[in-house]
Amino acid sequence: NTNKVIYASHPDLVRPIASITKLMTAMVVLDAHLPLDEKLKVDISHTPEMKGIYSRVRLNSEISRKNMLLLALMSSENRAAASLAHHYPGGYDAFIRAMNAKAKALGMTNTHYVEPTGLSINNVSTARDLTKLLIASKQYPLIGQLSTTREEMATFANPAYTLPFRNTNHLVYRDNWNIQLTKTGFTNAAGHCLVMRTVFNGKPVALVVMDAFGKYTHFADASRLRTWIETGKVQPVPAAALTYKKQKAEQMATAQND
Repeated sequence: NTNKVIYASHPDLVRPIASITKLMTAMVVLDAHLPLDEKLKVDISHTPEMKGIYSRVRLNSEISRKNMLLLALMSSENRAAASLAHHYPGGYDAFIRAMNAKAKALGMTNTHYVEPTGLSINNVSTARDLTKLLIASKQYPLIGQLSTTREEMATFANPAYTLPFRNTNHLVYRDNWNIQLTKTGFTNAAGHCLVMRTVFNGKPVALVVMDAFGKYTHFADASRLRTWIETGKVQPVPAAALTYKKQKAEQMATAQND
């Protein structure tokens, strides 16, 4: 609410953002005011980044736009995100233009999108820009609702089948967290990423973790930040994560000197 920065480390470093991309994908879909109950065909033909990417969702099967949003946000389902862009008025290219126009409108000056899933290393942003995105997301209560859903049995048509999906953020399963919106992301280039709107000491907080070291480090980083903010206690960071951070800092310094 105050836009006060409580803690920051390299907030303006431009990095790939992996599936954090899907938050913007959802915003652009909702901005178009399309019918959420409309059945959409799973279509990834305009997203070359999807080639060779495994998914349990069958191509050409159908599910509602709202459930595609749910699967993209809750479970980071790439075929759902790609299909949402495919079924946008004006087509796929218009969708990507709308993503970048939205970023510009929000003042996300170091953010750029080339596709709707986050698989491309050319989808980039900064921690500061993603904080602006989180603040803007307060205007989209459905994104908060869908992104924090713990699990869902999704029903598809043509052909008819069902699949179970779970949330990619382990923290939504913990009752001691008040998470209002969340998205995770991972690619080799982006590392492990996590964004959340949550509550610390009764106050709303936007939290961004980019390029964390290990499979669970971004969740642990969020917990350490929460403990520090709420109690003032600094919890130790694993040696492997510190080494990773040091190596990344050296790489950044080298890149700046080249």
